[in-house]
Amino acid sequence: MLMPRKKTPNLSVETLDHGTFDLTSETTERGTLICFYRGYHCPICANYLTELDRKAGEFEQRGVNVVAISSDTEERARLMQGKIESKSLRFGYGLPLDLARDWGLYVSTSRGKTSIGVEEPALFSEPGVFLVSPDQSLYFGVVQTMPFVRPHFGDFVGALDFVIANDYPARGEYGGPV
Repeated sequence: MLMPRKKTPNLSVETLDHGTFDLTSETTERGTLICFYRGYHCPICANYLTELDRKAGEFEQRGVNVVAISSDTEERARLMQGKIESKSLRFGYGLPLDLARDWGLYVSTSRGKTSIGVEEPALFSEPGVFLVSPDQSLYFGVVQTMPFVRPHFGDFVGALDFVIANDYPARGEYGGPV
């Protein structure tokens, strides 16, 4: 389990239009928002990434870089980018599933074609959203076993404003006996 205030696993994947995303090389004032999504086959992911694409500038205004990553191939990532008509979102692809597990993501098996008629990959990771501090420690994390009921990025921006104004620390950091 990833622990707040502790170093996250390294993360390096190719992106569609921005070279290699390497978490260790990210330079930001407040960190990097990493949105792991299921893949091109997921209609809920398309809606979610559309929202993230619209909010990416608001995160950047607050000193937070944004990236969306899946285990999809480059071709499928490009299809998702086009589907949501992305204007600014960095799309990472080719996430190794063992690395997805290092991040605490769940892995699912294909059930064939989805409700939109797109074939699921044989294996793919379920969603997760992480805010990683500039020192590569975990600030915030959510992982899911299902594609449903994800945190809204508008709420996240509002929470980030509170965090900044109040110098609010990462929580959930206690790992001792209970």
